Amino acid sequence: MSNYTKATNFATKDALSSGNPLKIVKGTEINTEFDNIATAIATKADINSPAFTGTPSLPTGTTGVTQSATDDSTKLATTAFVQDVADAVKQALFPVGSIYTNSSVSTNPGTLLGFGTWTAFGAGRVMVGFDSGNALFDSAEETGGSANAIVVSHTHTGTTASSGDHTHGFSQSLVSNPSSTQLQGSGAFAGGSSLSSTNSAGTHTHTFTTDSSGSSGTNANYQPYITVYMWKRTA
Repeated sequence: MSNYTKATNFATKDALSSGNPLKIVKGTEINTEFDNIATAIATKADINSPAFTGTPSLPTGTTGVTQSATDDSTKLATTAFVQDVADAVKQALFPVGSIYTNSSVSTNPGTLLGFGTWTAFGAGRVMVGFDSGNALFDSAEETGGSANAIVVSHTHTGTTASSGDHTHGFSQSLVSNPSSTQLQGSGAFAGGSSLSSTNSAGTHTHTFTTDSSGSSGTNANYQPYITVYMWKRTA
């Protein structure tokens, strides 16, 4: 793109005395001016759908630089402005202390995202939400638990004791025959019946064993999990 630069100083010709040959405007001078004007016009951008070439730029301090990030107009923006907005978005999405996770790529987020200082985080651990009411979870980055804590397979054996006083009742009937009177258990009643009982202290115990409970072996305390790469932004 070039600007029109006048090659002939027409005002100086007016100051020359009459008859001075330099006072006359020559055709070549006029031709040069028209060529300069044509070149300048041809290298300017059109107002309607211009096609820029080279490296277009806006002066520092123009609207394109100072507009707000929430501006939804058709104003032009410089790369400096765009970069500032992009940096603001990065800071909003991943402020210092943020955790970044990736299910398949182990590359440091500083390389992947192009900003920040990141360190590997939480190797072999799952994350738990902060809980001010639980001493185990009331501080950031507090750790605890054991992957190999197990409940060993076991049984419970016990004994109960009881005085067990009780009676056993039975019926008896008397059967008469010509030679004797015979005691029988419950059966045909011939000569009458009566209800009797025996007494016994009956002290006894009950011994029992409950079924096995728990799981033997290491790694028995893991919750369902899935492995990912985790990083913490430190700067």
